[in-house]
Amino acid sequence: MNSRGRFARRLLAIFVLLLAAACGGSKESPLPAGTKVLALGDSLTAPHGVRPGEDWPTLLGQRTGWVVINGGVSGDTSAGALERLPALLEEHQPKLVLVTLGGNDMLRKVPAAQTVANLGRMLDLVNSRGAKAVLLATPKPSIAGAVFNNLSPPDFYADLAKDKKVPLIEDAIPKVLSDTNLKGDQIHPNAAGHARLGELIHADLKKIGFVR
Repeated sequence: MNSRGRFARRLLAIFVLLLAAACGGSKESPLPAGTKVLALGDSLTAPHGVRPGEDWPTLLGQRTGWVVINGGVSGDTSAGALERLPALLEEHQPKLVLVTLGGNDMLRKVPAAQTVANLGRMLDLVNSRGAKAVLLATPKPSIAGAVFNNLSPPDFYADLAKDKKVPLIEDAIPKVLSDTNLKGDQIHPNAAGHARLGELIHADLKKIGFVR
């Protein structure tokens, strides 16, 4: 091969590497039907204000064929969920844990550093059990956000996901809770909101690679 050909191949290899980096690198492997998945959260995860079977974890299970365990407890904080997590992992042995917490911490004005520490310990615990974790961001309470239907999560979710090297679903919950048609009250999704959450979370898990 002449020097011009070698140079062209090197350029092509560099282009492929840059393209892979721009696309975010490798994806997670798809989880087959029947896989146990734990949805760990508070009233945004539990069927609060909706009938059993209308909650987004159940709907996600129907879409994927996974066995999704609803580990949501209304009113729970990151500290409470951290305390519950070891028993849930032991009982269900999930392959994937969806961590959706922090909203009640913010409502109760728990210091952000404490919330981040608790979430980080949850992610570490999931990893130590050989499972994968995905972090879901919850919007921060905001009068302006509520008035203008434009809620957004605090930055610590993105920072923590980057630090722990776990995928982050950043916009699903804020997007649903910014739509008054998808809420049963000022804080919680209604049945249509849970259905929309199931769709958005499913789509993000597909981008991450867990859904084929």
